[in-house]
Amino acid sequence: MDPELIAQVLATLIGVMAVAVCLGYGLWRFLARALSAAWAAFRTHPPGGTDPRITPYAGPEPARPAYWAGQMWLDARFAGQAAALTVWFLLTRHWLDELVRRRLLRGRGGWSGARSDNGFGRLLLRLLAPGTALAALLSALLASVLLAGVALFFAVELGLVALAALTATLAGRVAERLWKLALGIRMKCPYPGCYRPFPLAVHLCPACGAAHRELRPGAFGALRHVCRCGKALPNTLMTGRRGLAARCPHCDRSLPPAVGTTRVVHVPLIGGTSAGKTMLLAAMLDGLRSWSHESRLTLEYASPDDLREANALGQQLNRTGWTLKTQGGQPRALMLLVGHGRRRRLLYLYDPMGESLRDADTTRGQGYLAHADGVLLVTDVLAAPVVRRALHAGDTERAGAARPADLGPVETYAGFTGELQGLGGRRGHLPVATVVTKRDALDRLDSLPRPTEPVEAWLTGIGLDELVRALGHDFAAARYWVVSARAATGAGALDTERRRAAEPVLWLLSRTGLRVGRLVRDREERQDARTGPDPQDPKAAQGPQAAHGEERSNTP
Repeated sequence: MDPELIAQVLATLIGVMAVAVCLGYGLWRFLARALSAAWAAFRTHPPGGTDPRITPYAGPEPARPAYWAGQMWLDARFAGQAAALTVWFLLTRHWLDELVRRRLLRGRGGWSGARSDNGFGRLLLRLLAPGTALAALLSALLASVLLAGVALFFAVELGLVALAALTATLAGRVAERLWKLALGIRMKCPYPGCYRPFPLAVHLCPACGAAHRELRPGAFGALRHVCRCGKALPNTLMTGRRGLAARCPHCDRSLPPAVGTTRVVHVPLIGGTSAGKTMLLAAMLDGLRSWSHESRLTLEYASPDDLREANALGQQLNRTGWTLKTQGGQPRALMLLVGHGRRRRLLYLYDPMGESLRDADTTRGQGYLAHADGVLLVTDVLAAPVVRRALHAGDTERAGAARPADLGPVETYAGFTGELQGLGGRRGHLPVATVVTKRDALDRLDSLPRPTEPVEAWLTGIGLDELVRALGHDFAAARYWVVSARAATGAGALDTERRRAAEPVLWLLSRTGLRVGRLVRDREERQDARTGPDPQDPKAAQGPQAAHGEERSNTP
């Protein structure tokens, strides 16, 4: 017989057997075991056990990074490695070593491993060994090609998942940013020594109290973050982040819940020592409460600390009839939530010491002035030298009993106005509400004309025309009031005077888009209806706006 023919026949038989074993069993065995190993790589270990595939996060944020941001790719790599190692193990250890070398080539059955009883059987098993080895090689090769295709398809799916997560993250950030821009929300710390702006507050986990500084869509989650304690936290305002306790990221002091959800309006009260700033502040609080009882205006304190501060101020007034002199360095803002209809504003009222605004150096340290949305200038005309010189003997004692401020209004204004421009750089865009205080004392003076509307004309008549001109020139809009804080506070306070004391704040809030300016106009119109125009008054013909103080504006 021809040896070459025999070799060709044997090679053909081995090839046919290899293909048959590969397609009938080997390929599917390789695929099944490899895919099972890859799937097992995505399963977590039982609870309480350790999983070496998971690398603990050691960063400062007390949250677990999102699965799609890191662990997903690690699991995909582990799955690919598990599938490749399984194919290699099946080929080298199971098929070639155990099945072919240790069994078939030694005349043992491939499945049972039992040695054949006769020589022919052992010869036949040895002849099957090359075909089985070739079948194993073909199965491993085809399985590797198919697994590579599966891996490529899976990688595309993972890429789409990551792209979707990144898109959701970007959309969440952009939506929140646009929402804040549309509502004019800019977050700033209200506490002395800080006053710094920040893009995102520190939020506390309600379960364990951990401080989250990056609670927004990002690498820790597109829609929520998972705290290290396991608590799921909403990471946008729209999904409920506003319900979490917040702290300033700079000074770590507690912030009211409205910070970050409501537009903040910063209003400093500017005036000399004993000008009546704190008395006016108490009168404005009472006036806002009075307006809330008779209109759609709503008022609430932003935090329990603000409520306690307001109550302490009211108790001091009821007990002594005076407020204590403002002490300390930089002031903490008294925070109020003022609303009308569906709109709300978080009002920051600053009541600094008069000494802190006496000169450029001390004024420069008042960081809250850089965020001012309007200025409330508290004017004690009894402290003006030109007014004091005009008083007669009896009026001098009456004026002294009213505790005049240490500096006149012109000097007070000159001490802070330049630094206000330097700190904020936008003085020309701000409104200023000028409030002449101590009307009850002014009404008892015979040396001066009684305070009348328009107040700016009265100020000019008593020699403070320089102040009126400066305010009209330096600010975008100026308006004037004359108020008796003593008549607006305490047990015997007059509701009309209370509401008048709140009008400067309402006007400043109306300049930010809160629709409360109508309250001031309604009060003026009601007063006109009661009193009627004076035919001897040359300003009566100009209408009620001129009769109650015309708003002076430098902007169209």
